[in-house]
Amino acid sequence: MSKYALTVMCKSSRGIVAAVASYLAEKGCNITDSAHFDDQETGRFFMRTSFASELGESLEALRDGFEEIAKPFDMEFAFHDEAEKMKVVIMVSRFGHCLNDLLYRWRIGALPIDIVAVISNHMDYQKLVVNHDIPFHCIRVTKANKPQAEAAIMSIVEETGAELIVLARYMQILSDEMCQKMSGRIINIHHSFLPSFKGANPYKQAYERGVKFIGATSHYVTADLDEGPIIEQDIVRITHAQSAADYVSLGRDVESLVLSRAIHAHIHHRAFINGNKTVVFPAYPGSYESERMG
Repeated sequence: MSKYALTVMCKSSRGIVAAVASYLAEKGCNITDSAHFDDQETGRFFMRTSFASELGESLEALRDGFEEIAKPFDMEFAFHDEAEKMKVVIMVSRFGHCLNDLLYRWRIGALPIDIVAVISNHMDYQKLVVNHDIPFHCIRVTKANKPQAEAAIMSIVEETGAELIVLARYMQILSDEMCQKMSGRIINIHHSFLPSFKGANPYKQAYERGVKFIGATSHYVTADLDEGPIIEQDIVRITHAQSAADYVSLGRDVESLVLSRAIHAHIHHRAFINGNKTVVFPAYPGSYESERMG
């Protein structure tokens, strides 16, 4: 039995949920999970529905037939096959904790993605990546060659058909052009609980302010540095006795967890950009299951 998901965004209006549910029922589909949100401030409506096609209706047929339902509401909608794995490019510099965590989750099936390439501006993790049978690309970035370096990165993205770029502590600022071209398809992990301590050395900034917890923020990348819509955040408590170096060590686990949660939300089509914010629906039943334990 085919399992699909439908995502919808449109102006808030009476009858949207009923129209979606009625259409799926008429096509022999059984809804297994559904979430929706009506933003009273913006007047925008968001919906994600998981369903099983019990009569074997194809995704293409469902998509074509839904056009008539979507038209009166001016919906932006998409049908997704939940068995398909999103193609992802991971980018990393010299901090490898997030990369290692993602590779482990990918290997056991906890993150059902297809890692089509790892790109770095250093050679530190070449052996690790190649040992996982994943293509590794070292693209050095300087002020002088930045346009050429980004062109090489985008060439890999396009050749592999990657749908998402993950910045797993990639310590280079992307150009406005690249951010706009990949809008809504680049996820970053920032080692701070935004909006506090943006930019460079956030742990040092936090230490100097004497904060009582530090955190990590995963967000969509925009041309405005560390200002993109936030997908996921978490924190860890600290005390006055800890050093700035302790902050870095304590932050590693939080960064890895927050980044993996954000990717999980994106690949399962649970995250919607809503202006400078996001709507992130809860994980549906079974979406965190792993194929194996190690």
